[in-house]
Order: sequence, then structure tokens, then C-alpha cells
Amino acid sequence: MTTFPRHAYDPEIGRRIAELNRKPADSRSIADYEALGAPLGPAETWDLDIEDRTIPGPGPAIPVRVYRPTGPAPAPRPCLVWLHGGAWVGGDLDMPEAHETARGLAGRADAVVVSVDYRLCTEDVHFPAPHDDVMAAYRWVRDNAPTLGVDPARIALGGASAGGNLAAGATLHLRDEGETPWQALLLYPLVHAPIPGPSDELAAALKHVPGPLLMVDEQLDMVSALMLGGDPIESAPVYVFPGHAEDLTGFPPTYIDNDEFDSLRSSGERFTEQLRAAGVEVEQVLSAGVLHGHLNIVGLDAAHATLDRMAARLRRG
Repeated sequence: MTTFPRHAYDPEIGRRIAELNRKPADSRSIADYEALGAPLGPAETWDLDIEDRTIPGPGPAIPVRVYRPTGPAPAPRPCLVWLHGGAWVGGDLDMPEAHETARGLAGRADAVVVSVDYRLCTEDVHFPAPHDDVMAAYRWVRDNAPTLGVDPARIALGGASAGGNLAAGATLHLRDEGETPWQALLLYPLVHAPIPGPSDELAAALKHVPGPLLMVDEQLDMVSALMLGGDPIESAPVYVFPGHAEDLTGFPPTYIDNDEFDSLRSSGERFTEQLRAAGVEVEQVLSAGVLHGHLNIVGLDAAHATLDRMAARLRRG
């Protein structure tokens, strides 16, 4: 399913953008941009058991947070291994894109969600460290499915932004190892470098976005340099930017949710085309009216709608 753009912001997002634009560009502070993501209302409440724990990793132990519905289950539950965003260099288990997303999905779908605090890239930590942590977390969930109350045949892998990148790369790697996940849920992912050129429609939408909110290839180069330890993007393994894989046959059924006013949308749209050309079942949705990272805004209607769609995927038999 694909919804079509309207090139109009969600009303509250539009109000915040208008307020930002009233300030001269050279007088805007970091706080002015951070205000775009401030909560719009209270967090949702769900009846869940939430447990912080660590699991074995290929390097240091990996922190994870496990979300489980408290009610009885007539059968093992579906599971999502979830990865937050943060440009590979930031983010944690407490950010809304991690905590509120995991809570909302566990509650809506009566599913187990395991949120993973993979290693972030620094001057001393580079790829494949975060990728290896994701692979280890997925396999830990699979190997411990009975203890977690999880159906081993229904373990999905998903993430947002950089987490969507890591989820796609790990899914491709697991496919190559004969361990394909049940589904991939990719939220506003970046899976190509350089970023694919925008369609005419997307280019028109991006004219409405303040420049500092756009990811451009120069910024991607800086982030990738840290992620890859200075190696050029062109030499990166295919699992870093899986949109450059020669063969996507056998990729699992995939959900891709792109943000309307997001320069990375062209990567999600291109990946959709590539997967469909490889015979993969893909559901692509455009979250209209929002900027990149809409799952980070607590109380945003568009975020709730996205969680509803993702939960419907997890409730599949």
C-alpha cells in the first residue's frame, strides 16, 4: 500500500516549522530545532512487564530491554527485535523512538519486543560492531524463544533511520546465512550511499524543509567516515548499505514507512522498487505531513498511526 503526498505539514508540525521560520536562519539555536520534536501529549500507557538485561555479545555484553504483555498467551507470541536510530553515533533505549515505540508495539500487537542498545560508532568503534551486535541480539532471541514466550517462526527485525539501516543490513546477512527473519520493518531507513536523487514530487516537498533538517551527502560522508573508521563508502561491505546488494531475492516480507518531508525518503522508495523487482512482498507507506524521525515525537497522531500499521504486521498468523 502506498499513500500519496499532499505537501502540507501535520498541523502541529506546521505550527512548529512556522515558528522556527520566523527566526532568521543565522539566529536559530540547537534548542530551536530540538523544539520540533517536543512531546505533543502524554505517553501511552500499557500493561507490560519491562525488563532491562544484558545478553552475550561479540564484544562487550549487549544491553537490551524486553517488553512483554502481562496477560496470558494461548500460544507463543510474535516478537520484534527493534533498533533505534541516531545516525549510528547516538540514541539509546530511553529515547521515544526506542522506548515508546517498543511499548506501543508490545501493547498493540500482544507481542514481545526486544529493544537493542547496539554499540554506537566512535573514534574507536566502527562497523561491523553495531552490525555484529544486531546479529547477536537476533540470534539470542531465536535461541531463547521458549524462555521469552516467543514463537521462533515469527521473529521480525526492524528499526528506524540508522536502526532501519542496521535492520536491513542484518536481515540481508541473515538471509545469506540461511536464517532469514520472519519480516523486516523499516522506518524511514537509509540503505544507499550516496542518497538516491529525489523524484520531482519529493524535490517539491523538500523545498518546504529548513536546510539544517535535511540529510545531504556531505553530512552522510562525515557520519560514514566515523562509522567506517575513515574507509571510503565505496569500499564498505554490502551489509553497511544493503540497497547496493546485487541480489535481494529471498529477502523476507518487508514494511517500509517513509516520512513525507525527508531527504532520506528517496532511499526507502528506491529500496521498495528493488525489493519488488526481486519478487519480495513489500508494503510501502508514506507518513504524510511529517519530518524525518516522527516516531520520536510523543503524542503525534502520525506516530500512533504508524504503530497501528506495524502492530497489524506483527499480528499476522
